Amino acid sequence: MRMKEKSTSTKRTWRRELSEWGIIIAVGLILYIGGWHTEVIGFAQRILLSTHIIQPKIADANIQNYDDLAANFEQADYNFYLSDELGAPVSLADFKGKTIFMNYWATWCPPCIAEMPNIQALYEDMTRTMETKEQVVFMMVSLDEDPKKALAFIERKGYSMPVYFPRSRKPLIYDTSVVPTTYVINSDGYIVMKKRGMAQYNSQRFKDFLRNASDYSMDPESLLDKKAVH
Repeated sequence: MRMKEKSTSTKRTWRRELSEWGIIIAVGLILYIGGWHTEVIGFAQRILLSTHIIQPKIADANIQNYDDLAANFEQADYNFYLSDELGAPVSLADFKGKTIFMNYWATWCPPCIAEMPNIQALYEDMTRTMETKEQVVFMMVSLDEDPKKALAFIERKGYSMPVYFPRSRKPLIYDTSVVPTTYVINSDGYIVMKKRGMAQYNSQRFKDFLRNASDYSMDPESLLDKKAVH
């Protein structure tokens, strides 16, 4: 009798577990077919970013050895041609002399969606004053095949960051298989940060880094000036 009751209980447990897995699989299929899975995954990753565990690796503003620091920087390639949201041609060279925050993203990329709210917050803060608005340029470079899809996503989310679309092949120095990837090019034309994957950029430390990005340069005279200060 006890063996029969145990067998019945086991069957009920298996049925319940199969039912639960069936619901999970069904929900997953609905999200996938409806195209919502990317944003759901992105939302989960956004929670991870809110912990500030994933931070971009940036140079220390108080660094003493500028020779070692400069050796890690590569010269930017301004031969990158894009279109803006209205389809007008734009070149990276148009922003020479400014600090450029350039982010590769796509609507099909969950980590991109996860980090976009904190980039939007960073953009709003950095463009709040005329000084930083003139000093720092934001370029959200969409890798979507259909620009309309990217623009519709930006509008639906209420983002105001400038979106661009490549018109030419990416220069080799910006060629990456990882999305998102973010570059910071300083006003002297050097890549002072490259971050593959998502990150939390809306921090005071990163804002200070953007404001002072021109402090990191391979220009000999600039380095001598900084050494004299330190």
